[in-house]
Amino acid sequence: MVDVLRVPFPVLQSSPSLSFKPRLCPLIPPSRRLHLKSNSLLFPLFSSSPSFFKLPLRCSSPSMPLQLSSLSQDSLLYSRAYWVTKTIIAWNVDVVEGSCYLYASRVAALSVTDNGIQGHDLEIKLEEDRSGLPPNVIEKFPHIRDYRAFKLPPVLDAKNLVKCQLAVAEFNSQGKCRNATGLQLPGVLDELFSYDGPLGAFYSAEAVSLCLWAPTAQAVYAHIYKDPVGGSPLEIIPLEETNGVWSTKGPKSWEGCYYKYEVSVYHPSTLHIEKCYANDPYARGLSADGKRTLFVNLHADDLKPEGWDELADMKPDILSFSDISIYELHIRDFSANDDTVNADFRGGYMAFTLKDSAGVLHLKKLSKAGITHVHLLPTFQFAAVDDEKENWKYVDSKILEKLPPDSAEQQEKITAIQDDDAYNWGYNPVLCGVPKGSYSSDPNGPCRIVEFRKMIQALTHIGLRVVLDVVYNHLHANGPFDKDSVLDKIVPGYYLRRNTDGFIENSTCVNNTASEHYMVERLIIDDLLSWAINYKVDGFRFDLMGHIMKRTMVKAKDALCSLTKERDGVDGSRIYIYGEGWDFGEVAKNGRGINAAQFNICGTGIGSFNDRIRDAMLGGSPFGPPLQQGFVTGLLLEPNGHDHGTKDVEKAMLASAKDHIQVGLAANLRGFVLTDFEGKERKGSEVLCYGETPVGYAFCPTETVNYVSAHDNETLFDIISLKTPVGISVEDRCRMNHFATSIIALTQGIPFFHAGDEMLRSKSLDRDSYNSGDWFNRLDFTYNSNNWGVGLPPKQKNENSWPLIQPRLADPSFKPQRSHILAAVENFTDVLCIRNEYGSTTPVHHGSLASL
Repeated sequence: MVDVLRVPFPVLQSSPSLSFKPRLCPLIPPSRRLHLKSNSLLFPLFSSSPSFFKLPLRCSSPSMPLQLSSLSQDSLLYSRAYWVTKTIIAWNVDVVEGSCYLYASRVAALSVTDNGIQGHDLEIKLEEDRSGLPPNVIEKFPHIRDYRAFKLPPVLDAKNLVKCQLAVAEFNSQGKCRNATGLQLPGVLDELFSYDGPLGAFYSAEAVSLCLWAPTAQAVYAHIYKDPVGGSPLEIIPLEETNGVWSTKGPKSWEGCYYKYEVSVYHPSTLHIEKCYANDPYARGLSADGKRTLFVNLHADDLKPEGWDELADMKPDILSFSDISIYELHIRDFSANDDTVNADFRGGYMAFTLKDSAGVLHLKKLSKAGITHVHLLPTFQFAAVDDEKENWKYVDSKILEKLPPDSAEQQEKITAIQDDDAYNWGYNPVLCGVPKGSYSSDPNGPCRIVEFRKMIQALTHIGLRVVLDVVYNHLHANGPFDKDSVLDKIVPGYYLRRNTDGFIENSTCVNNTASEHYMVERLIIDDLLSWAINYKVDGFRFDLMGHIMKRTMVKAKDALCSLTKERDGVDGSRIYIYGEGWDFGEVAKNGRGINAAQFNICGTGIGSFNDRIRDAMLGGSPFGPPLQQGFVTGLLLEPNGHDHGTKDVEKAMLASAKDHIQVGLAANLRGFVLTDFEGKERKGSEVLCYGETPVGYAFCPTETVNYVSAHDNETLFDIISLKTPVGISVEDRCRMNHFATSIIALTQGIPFFHAGDEMLRSKSLDRDSYNSGDWFNRLDFTYNSNNWGVGLPPKQKNENSWPLIQPRLADPSFKPQRSHILAAVENFTDVLCIRNEYGSTTPVHHGSLASL
């Protein structure tokens, strides 16, 4: 089926005295090609007059095959060349006596043959600039610093050309095509279309306006719906473009309705002009499962709980970020299994609003002891959990409870429905600026907004500030077809970081985003500001922060800090941000610019997780031998049979671990001076680990987040139970658990605790419970069970360790009793009280761990 759109398309800027008729994708024989050189007269292949021409549009189908030519290794499926500025294309080819050309097709009709590229509307000869890429391009794209620079005509109408299918081809001196490839466009898009004006939906007393940034789109329509799902559109409105931004204005009656964008755009993954249907990237409300974007004015009074506008004045005092203590919690974990919570509220936002549920009473206890911030795992709209509760599948817990503690049946039943149940951690971003619908009583309409605000308000009344776990390093979906794809439908190839072949980088799991691109960075900062202003949150934890550029993080921090109670309703100077500063993948060693890794981010006041103290305390790393021991888990003193080397080697390992912990106690400060295990005075930056990497990296205490466990990997109690000798008592393991949390609580810097650390929490030795259901992730705030021995953990991530896990789960002596759990909670709150009473800002002195 072919649809027809009518759009004007001037490709090259033309003289008013020239007039040419548009051509619809002619196949020009090589002998009749028009070669445009940079110093020649440029004239348009399409008319730049107000006249219109018909444009064929392909209706997308994911099953349509992609045809490759004999040059498939360099075909148009690849995008190995970069259009980096209006006048420069970067390509890693060596043209000696041959030539290069740029080709464009408005209707995506390009094809590769041995003789070159056919189906083009335009062919432009490229001239190599022997001086190479300019410094500003190398700074923006360091991974292509050695590419050749090819010049484009300066009067080229690039703003219209980016709407085409584009390719470059290289020919030898005999005119035979040697290489051909597509183009990556973020460089030229940033230069020509960077934009700081309004985006999303805006509301006035008389009208509703829409603005969408989509510079490569050929046409954009807004489909307006009355209902959240089903039915025909009330109307289909064409948007008008001004410099890459498409906009329209509609009646006030749109408010409360839903909309979806229809974007006609060339998509490099299919080599076709696609008609994509997508939500608004700046959506602030959604229907269930993000089927449509909700027109919702977050400033409307009926969306504000009573006292909402005064909430900033009720926030608990934080005199210094050094006084922060963080408790990491998953929304569903908090109440899904709490019988003291109304069944309608379990697993959702409203569970936090109750006065005396077991979970709320526990949070009050922690707040009174000294926990200042609750870190909520992802709360934005993510994939993998249906928003409609009636679609969830369950396993009867009464059946599971009857099975042996080391049985494989529990995990078989859980994993059979794990993609259809109510559980997922939520690191599958779809739209990062909207609360997740599955946690609300009604995923349609504004209910999720109101209930999210009530949750924030309730936690504030308990005395707790709220941190949101944000995931801007990757997106769940891509391409023109996936229902969860949004950004890659609006501006294909821009929001997602691509490798030098033009394919999406996946080092973070899936679909890495590119914050080095201007409008990606802007989207991140705008989202953060929306959460801070519209939901009055108090901090942000960045997943895989090292994959985000340092510049982006600093801009985000400055933007948040600039918020004031008088103007914005929040005190931005009290918003704390931190994240995972791991340095790996394509961004490692500043491969895509200066990234927000541990050693780069220090000096900014932004926190990063301290893996040094974690590994020294537990032993090895989460990716090392499972039985490798550390300072807390019995290295040298309580051998578990693992071959660590000779006794002298074990002594050296233990001594080194103590040094790492001492630096961690001093907030991993570079300049902290200690006497090391060899009796030498060293600075924190001179104590080494991980292939000669310095242990100390921070400039100030609040740049270090000390932790020993988090949602990733095994819980603290589980890792202790795995690494300690089988023959020790459960009381000893409980003491080790308390020892570990005490060290973290008494460190300078920011202490961070995974929910349940204080209750000996177990996930039955599951090392990655992101999709393991309520069964393996259960929290019991009545302190009757720590969830140990509920079956072998899911096979996919744990099967290799089952021989170690099974005998431990089968042994009843490993399971703590209620008395052990109560003692752990009391010990934990006592240590927090000590920290809270004496203050974490007390100067750190030289010393050892002997007194602990």
